[in-house]
Amino acid sequence: MLKLPRTIRLDLSDTFVFERAAEPGEWAVSGAFVFWNRDPAALDQKQRVALRSGFLGIDSLGWSTLAIVTEATEADRQAMIERLAGQLLEQFGAPDMQAARTAAEEEVAFAASLCDHAAQTLLAVQRSIENGEIRERFRTLKPRQAEAGADRLHAHASAFTFHEVEGDIEPTEEVDLLGMITTERRTTDRT
Repeated sequence: MLKLPRTIRLDLSDTFVFERAAEPGEWAVSGAFVFWNRDPAALDQKQRVALRSGFLGIDSLGWSTLAIVTEATEADRQAMIERLAGQLLEQFGAPDMQAARTAAEEEVAFAASLCDHAAQTLLAVQRSIENGEIRERFRTLKPRQAEAGADRLHAHASAFTFHEVEGDIEPTEEVDLLGMITTERRTTDRT
């Protein structure tokens, strides 16, 4: 069975941490290509959040913190390629439709490779710039096993766990969500 990622929104945080939030249920790709040949120091705060932790919804070109593994058909995959190819041509300056389609096929194939998990598994990404190159690390979020003797409501100590890659050292990241809300309000109040 073919599986592809879709954007998902568990709460409203994507709507204020990203410049543009993806709509829930859009087909998604990694989206790292958006940042190729861009100086990370020149990105504003919301663009840096998208660089660090966003999946790109191909319809809205908005960002999602999480994607969900979803069963798909070959027709879904083809439609995803065609939509992304159109976006690459119209919004990202691909030289022609054939080049855009080739790039879209590669992006969709990579996205599909992330979905080698059970349907409904959540995916998260963390990107960093290392030696001038974008490095991506992907995580899966799976329900925890029920604790013995716990009732159904309290059977899980936490809803999800992150499964880390052994030996992978992660840089410490901090995001000032309150500051982003305050900045957003100030910007909104001026207009």
